[in-house]
Amino acid sequence: MKTTIAALLMGTAMTMNAAMKVDRIEPTDWYVGMKDTSLQLMVYGQGIKTADVTTDYPGVRIDSIVRLDSPNYLLIYMNLAEAQPGTMTLNFRQGKKKQKIPYQLKAREKSGHERIGFSNADVLYMLMPDRFASGRTDNDQMDGMRAYRNDRSQPSLRHGGDLEGIRQHLDYFKELGVTALWFTPVLENNSPDHGTQSTYHGYATTNYYRVDPRLGTNEEYRRLCDEAHQKGIKIVMDMIFNHSGFEHPWVADMPAKDWFNTPEWLLPENQAKSVALKTMDGDAKVNDKYLQTSYKLTPVIDPYASKVDLRETVDGWFVPTMPDLNQRNPHVIKYLIQNSMWWIETIGIDGIRMDTYPYADAEAMALWMKVIGEEYPNFNTVGETWVTEPAYTAAWQKDSKLARTNSYLPTVMDFAFYDRINQAKNEETDDWWHGFNRIYNSFVYDYLYPNPSSVMAFIENHDTDRFLGKGKDSTALKQALAILLTVNRIPQLYYGTEVLMNGTKEITDGNVRKDFPGGFPGDEVNKFTRDGRTRAENAMFDWLSRILHWRQGNETITKGAQTQFIPYKGVYVIARTLNGNTVLTILNGKRSEALFDVARYAEVIGNRTTATDITTGNKVDITAPVTLAPRQTMILDIK
Repeated sequence: MKTTIAALLMGTAMTMNAAMKVDRIEPTDWYVGMKDTSLQLMVYGQGIKTADVTTDYPGVRIDSIVRLDSPNYLLIYMNLAEAQPGTMTLNFRQGKKKQKIPYQLKAREKSGHERIGFSNADVLYMLMPDRFASGRTDNDQMDGMRAYRNDRSQPSLRHGGDLEGIRQHLDYFKELGVTALWFTPVLENNSPDHGTQSTYHGYATTNYYRVDPRLGTNEEYRRLCDEAHQKGIKIVMDMIFNHSGFEHPWVADMPAKDWFNTPEWLLPENQAKSVALKTMDGDAKVNDKYLQTSYKLTPVIDPYASKVDLRETVDGWFVPTMPDLNQRNPHVIKYLIQNSMWWIETIGIDGIRMDTYPYADAEAMALWMKVIGEEYPNFNTVGETWVTEPAYTAAWQKDSKLARTNSYLPTVMDFAFYDRINQAKNEETDDWWHGFNRIYNSFVYDYLYPNPSSVMAFIENHDTDRFLGKGKDSTALKQALAILLTVNRIPQLYYGTEVLMNGTKEITDGNVRKDFPGGFPGDEVNKFTRDGRTRAENAMFDWLSRILHWRQGNETITKGAQTQFIPYKGVYVIARTLNGNTVLTILNGKRSEALFDVARYAEVIGNRTTATDITTGNKVDITAPVTLAPRQTMILDIK
């Protein structure tokens, strides 16, 4: 790695005497009519630092030009308050050298308040584009990308899924009944393979304005979003502000000394001593100047946190191949804020999922969320806050009284629910702490959340073991999904669960990110179709689809009051009530028969006598106790 880093850093030593040439400008274009009328243009080009820039475009004013440490970047800050759509000419001058660059200012397709985000009325379906389906084969091996290979036999190499494959299966999502798709990042990850490791997952961005060509193009991303909208499906974009990919041009030629956190280990003079470091992405060579994050997120909100612990969490690198961005640098956070707005305007996404949220600077991230909230008041963003205590998660939600400063983050991820449900699935529900008592005791703390209905719950995702582990028993799975889809939360599913996909992370993350059977040329079975699924898989698909379609537009679930009952003789009951309608989720937490004692739940049942079990479609007599089979799940709809 020593030779590689030395070569990368040669760009930093370039002199200012080279000829002026603008290589690229980011954002690639922009939109007029924003509430925030300021625009930062980041100009890349050898020796561009010393250039002067002017424009005579009506309504545009250049407020300032920032010359960074590197000679090869220039920041232009403009005010577009009076600008109209059109093509602006930027005039670059450097001594006798001149260059004119056209730059497009676009009209917005809709105002910010018309951008409606996802909510608890939606069910998100999370997938990995590389592992879901391949709609094209001509993009499997792309020229101009660093050395890589597609090899479906290797769990951590690229497999060839793409955006077109997702688009071709939009009807599958509609048949299943989900209303939003969240997939892992689609931006360019132009990093070479390291043995059997690759950045197929998308979390090592090397170009913030370009879809990875192996997944498709910006235009294909827009087409996917448009066609999803036509079918009533929203698109949630995964973003990462904490770190970039090592092969981003910023690493080879750092714009400023503080563009990244703790970059000292990359300097040539520190390359003499290298040691091996085991990371979640394999072995890497680093030196004693390298700062690894502790992955411990508690110091960010701990009132007693030491400076060394906080620094390790926030300024340490996630892995050596993912440089840690310094959001405290105002130019960095401005760049990132604009980038998220550009994708909202250009593609029409309906939400953002922000990766590794607490690892980034809290004040800078709050600024991002405040700007997004002012521009798009009905949009939604969910942040990954991976601590399994409700008090931690609640402190990150917008307007929390637990936090020192307002995060302005509308939605947080419920890792407490994920943790408790994965313990409960292996336990008998007793009279005190085990089984569904864990879920009951987790929801008790909803008073900590400013907005419990804007908390995203899940039972598994791409970073966890699959709920089924190594098995295929759907009994506990159905119980977990019944809770997930009926409580006061935004529910998120993981791809393939509906056809009983399983796997654990004990060897590699790739084993919980397997290809969806039937999504790739040459697959022997196609589980997108009824004929391709086994009897058990069809039974699971039908069970889940029935609930998902029933849930759509069901205001009792999305707006109703929630009442939960302490598990009684092994039976856990959650009620949702609205305008005289009641939904009861009834779970037998025992491996033996149990009794649903109707009289105990009179406060939510009233004098009604019959209900419909949504899981089966059968009518149920609720005038007398109901005997529940071992681990039985019922969702009773009582009109």
